[in-house]
Amino acid sequence: MSITEQSVPSVAETGSVSHPLSRLTPDEITGARTILDSAGLTTATTRFVYVGLDEPHKNEVLQFEAGDHIERRIRLMALDMATGVGTDYLVSVTEGAVLRSRVLDNATDGQVPILDIEFEIIEDILNADDRWVSAIKDRGLDPALVRAVPLSAGVFGAQDEVGVRLVRVLTFYQPGESALPWAHPIDGMVTYVDLTAKAVTKVIDTQHIPVPAETGRIDTAPHATPQSTTLRPIEITQPDGASFTVDDDVVTWENWKFRVGFDVREGLTLHQLSFRDGDRERPIIYRASISEMVVPYADPSPVRYWQNYFDTGEYMYGRYTNSLELGCDCLGEIHYFDAVIADETCTPRTMRNAICLHEEDYGILYKHTDMFNGMNETRRQRRLVISFFTTIGNYDYGFYWYLYLDGTIELEAKATGCVFTSAYPGGDYEFATEIAPGLGAPFHQHLFSARLDMTVDGTTNAVEEVSAERLPISEKNPWGNAFGRSVTRLTSELEAKRDADGSVGRVWHVVNPEVKNRLGQDVGYALHPENLPSLLAHEDSSINKRATFASKHLWVTQYDKDERYPAGDFVNQHAGGAGLPAFTAADRNLDGADVVLWHTFGLTHFPRPEDWPIMPVDYTGFTLKPVGFFDRNPALGVPPSASKHCCE
Repeated sequence: MSITEQSVPSVAETGSVSHPLSRLTPDEITGARTILDSAGLTTATTRFVYVGLDEPHKNEVLQFEAGDHIERRIRLMALDMATGVGTDYLVSVTEGAVLRSRVLDNATDGQVPILDIEFEIIEDILNADDRWVSAIKDRGLDPALVRAVPLSAGVFGAQDEVGVRLVRVLTFYQPGESALPWAHPIDGMVTYVDLTAKAVTKVIDTQHIPVPAETGRIDTAPHATPQSTTLRPIEITQPDGASFTVDDDVVTWENWKFRVGFDVREGLTLHQLSFRDGDRERPIIYRASISEMVVPYADPSPVRYWQNYFDTGEYMYGRYTNSLELGCDCLGEIHYFDAVIADETCTPRTMRNAICLHEEDYGILYKHTDMFNGMNETRRQRRLVISFFTTIGNYDYGFYWYLYLDGTIELEAKATGCVFTSAYPGGDYEFATEIAPGLGAPFHQHLFSARLDMTVDGTTNAVEEVSAERLPISEKNPWGNAFGRSVTRLTSELEAKRDADGSVGRVWHVVNPEVKNRLGQDVGYALHPENLPSLLAHEDSSINKRATFASKHLWVTQYDKDERYPAGDFVNQHAGGAGLPAFTAADRNLDGADVVLWHTFGLTHFPRPEDWPIMPVDYTGFTLKPVGFFDRNPALGVPPSASKHCCE
């Protein structure tokens, strides 16, 4: 069903925000709910899982000037918990109007993401089911001490699951209030729960594997370790204050300028990232975000074969953002940004210190001592850090955007927390690692999709694949020492589905064929991948169909404001084919177009005993480096260090 331009009294003043991309205000969130209420589109059982800014078209934003009219539109995804009906709304808080109201067909469209309140009712549902209680008691366990972990169900062709709002539940034992449940998985069973009916539909109980007994607490034997007394404090100070300024979410630091955003689905977003080159403000990226994340597991056992989840599209990981603390999460002169999101009743909620902004020393920027002219120059590198951390169940993820003095852009994802555990069945089980006595950790991947809406000196861009090329011995290469590089222009969307190849140092250049540097070369930025594995699941698997984006390291699309998520808008229980496969089906032209890069990167995790009971940070990411974008080293203006710790 669709509703168009249903007007109610306006609930927002355009003067409350100064820019089309300004972050949502509490009044706008409240106003969006008021509009839906006034239109008769909500009930007592309506809950909201997504409330976010519907960003205007890129051209509209780029043409915006201070004082222009700003229309603010908000997208809302809601669930009627009584019926299981999901609805996708678009409202204009400026005009006080409902612009769209689309009811999802759960069988074909997928489901809206899972609500917190649905997680909270799971244990009561389990304890009301005789089959589940019997399975727990048969193991000699007290049902009252069992912690339930409801996980997204995926789609595996079962007809009795079509259109049913479903989760699959694994369980863990918590023998005491301070015990770590992840140390005590109850393996060999899984429970299916219909969230709308609030009932167990199936208990699969395949085998009784002993619950691992050893504690997972870090302050209890065998993990308790005397605290070091030899690490002396490191203090990061900037006596004259930070070098950056923040004005209405717009950050300026050295030659960099950008706008900070936050979305409850994607978390931290960066907008209109540019570099000042002399008297020119040169755009590089219009919008950058981590637009999806999937964690596929490799255990094919009857109770775990389905285990994979999209922490962005199914869970909305932005809503689990941590409040960061000075001296623990960030060091130095810090600027924090609070984030305002909507709770499940569409009431504004402020997440304190959600985003951290600070500077870091990063070693040597450049150095040379010359034997001929006596030159002896050293400059130190510095980077600006914009970060946030989110906790999704057992894992904690940090996302750090780094901007460097030489024009480099980097994204680093940090994975830590507790690995997802199983009981280890013994016998050198081939799909998990034994990380403690009787405790297993299944093999899995953490795969992210970075959406990079490029504007390299404008919106007319093209993408080239650049690889090192080994040359045969020939008349041209008689000694065999020569090598070259191959450059291939990726002219269409289907051609631009690419794999990384570290053996030839493959990178992708985003160039502007209409802008030249002083040497007559196209200006550009190069995407440097890490060359780690993409999705390892078989191409015919359910997860490959649903997370097709992760099967390639690079996709490139022509800009479309509505193409935001690489696995589609409604990932939860969608059978697959949405997102990038659908976006690229038309095979649009990319040569001299307004292009968006979608880069898959991430970790393939074969857990180690050293990852238990809490995992040291593992790192993954990518880098964007200028290639001919500047006429010369853009960091020549960096002064020598004046720190009292430097040699005079």
